[in-house]
Amino acid sequence: MTDLICVGAVSGSFGVKGEVRLKSFTANPEAIADYGPLHFEDGSQSLNLRITRQIKNGFAARLSGVSTKEQADALRGTRLYAPRDRLPSLPDDEFYHTDLIGLSVFDTGGTLLGSVKAVLNHGASDLLELSLTTGGTELIPFTVACIPTVDLSAGRIIADPPEGLLE
Repeated sequence: MTDLICVGAVSGSFGVKGEVRLKSFTANPEAIADYGPLHFEDGSQSLNLRITRQIKNGFAARLSGVSTKEQADALRGTRLYAPRDRLPSLPDDEFYHTDLIGLSVFDTGGTLLGSVKAVLNHGASDLLELSLTTGGTELIPFTVACIPTVDLSAGRIIADPPEGLLE
């Protein structure tokens, strides 16, 4: 498990006075400001964040050290991370995406299917992208019906994919 969890991303500048467009990946979107200071993925820089207003698809925000439109534009695509110990504890049936990546995935009969390459969400629900042992990748819904067991301590997931999905 990593010590830094991705909690948001800068999607560009907002206006001409150094504000950024911010996408929050936290369960309570406004809470992203409570987990600061936030860091770049490599931990090279620490930024304080203040949400100034809600806008379409996110927030307008101020980041420490960013005072011009050009500086804000330069951060486009930058993911922001918070230390794990600043984030809330999760219930047993919820997981940070970063904790799932790399876990081995077995079917209900104990056969290794592959490992989790990514966790995706395209609106309806989360999907696990599996790197299959047979080569290639496959998407499987991250639902209780398809993923009945996630055992972080053992580093494994038990999957019961819909019939025909992995053939």
